[in-house]
Amino acid sequence: MKEIDFFSLQDIKNILFEGEKLSFSEQVWKKVKDSYDFLEDFSKERIIYGINTGFGPMAQYRVSDAERIQLQYNIIRSHSTGAGQPLPEICVKAAMIARLGTLIQGQSGVHPELISQIQSFINNNIFPFIPEHGSVGASGDLVQLAHLALTLIGEGEVFFEGKLRPASEVLAEKGIKPFKVYIREGLSVTNGTSVMTGIGLVNLIHAQQLLDWALIASIMVNEIAASYDDFMNEKLNEVRRQNGQNEIARKMREWSRDSQCMRKRENELYTCKNEQTVFTHKVQPYYSLRCVPQILGPVWETLQNTERVLVNEVNSACDNPIVDVETKNVYHGGNFHGDYVSFEMDKLKIAVTKMTMLVERQLNYLFHDRINGILPPFVNLGVLGLNYGLQASQFTATSTTAECQTLSNPMYIHSIPNNNDNQDIVSMGTNSALIARRVVENSYQVMAIHFMAIAQAVDSLKIQDRLSSKTKAVYDEIRSFFPVFVEDTHKHKDIEKMQKYLMNNKLFSDEQ
Repeated sequence: MKEIDFFSLQDIKNILFEGEKLSFSEQVWKKVKDSYDFLEDFSKERIIYGINTGFGPMAQYRVSDAERIQLQYNIIRSHSTGAGQPLPEICVKAAMIARLGTLIQGQSGVHPELISQIQSFINNNIFPFIPEHGSVGASGDLVQLAHLALTLIGEGEVFFEGKLRPASEVLAEKGIKPFKVYIREGLSVTNGTSVMTGIGLVNLIHAQQLLDWALIASIMVNEIAASYDDFMNEKLNEVRRQNGQNEIARKMREWSRDSQCMRKRENELYTCKNEQTVFTHKVQPYYSLRCVPQILGPVWETLQNTERVLVNEVNSACDNPIVDVETKNVYHGGNFHGDYVSFEMDKLKIAVTKMTMLVERQLNYLFHDRINGILPPFVNLGVLGLNYGLQASQFTATSTTAECQTLSNPMYIHSIPNNNDNQDIVSMGTNSALIARRVVENSYQVMAIHFMAIAQAVDSLKIQDRLSSKTKAVYDEIRSFFPVFVEDTHKHKDIEKMQKYLMNNKLFSDEQ
């Protein structure tokens, strides 16, 4: 078990997807204790927001020393007002990791027992019931984080082993005592960007994998089309000084290195006198085949920046006020404001939507016999007119892509003042993250249909043994659970199975 004092994206992946247990270094525990000890002493006879004042616009009202502990319970209970469907367990787990990432900075003044409590929830796969709606993303995710805090104190409900149960029952069953508030833990748990960041991290991980699949699909479509391979040539791409374009082109060259399907322009068009007046094979393929580095390059760069922002956010103190042991002071500000995450989620969903549009156009190329000139309509391997291949699957891909386009309108600029205008400009970061999540899920559905079509096209042309060794491995894996078909059958279960394969298969992502 690795002891963590800084969360890398790989650490987060290991905890979320590999079941790795969470442990912290001694340095972390010391920082947290020192912060708590300092605040306990510093808060005596001083006015500090959220310790002896009300919250938000109620901060103008002093709270007596006798009621300070009750104040912390009140913010948890009063703000547990979410609505809608529960967040998926994977997003809740990521949100708890993000909340811990803030608290272990030693800038929050919380008692170490709070860290232990959240750590126990993560390591025991106890997932608080957190409704998806409730955050405006400005004083952080107040409502959703209140639902998290509610379960830490033994109230509310949790998902455990697939069932929704009272938190008190599950805690008793696991021998975990409800957390008892010390100074400001109610505010510290609820005040921050951890839910939007947690959802954002899951979105990012899945989007990075989607990009890998879009790259692999693009190579295979070019193999099917027998494209000239100079569109991914190093010299061509390096004269366009864009890092993402060059990285995508490099990966495409690596994946297609031993392909026997793609053509060399210098062998066919440059080395001998050619007197053709009409070229039966396209001199340049359609943009959705030829411009892959230029289209996926900005997507790659966007996801790189999103990773940087989210990893920084996980490892930041994003609550208020900030307790600083070094300068012996407590600073009031707005580190809980979610604009960084909100903006990145809008950019991520736009990038994923553009990637989905590319995939949909490649799919149309495979289905449209008058465009590709080499495949039967809709890669139909049966009797034309009697059988229909994947014809109807295109409806699903097209409509889902269209939904992504509509959902890609930004949330970042949809601020609505609230909270007696105390929160007069907000981020809507959690809404942005939730919509981005829908876009990512949609894209996997389109990608699933695309790979079904690619496999059928390979079989139609009988080029299995001419694919590159890497794309042949993809083809073989797909055919192991999605066999070639001729007769018409319902395909919704096949789409679901393909989607799960694409989301869960890490092999190709790790290799790149």
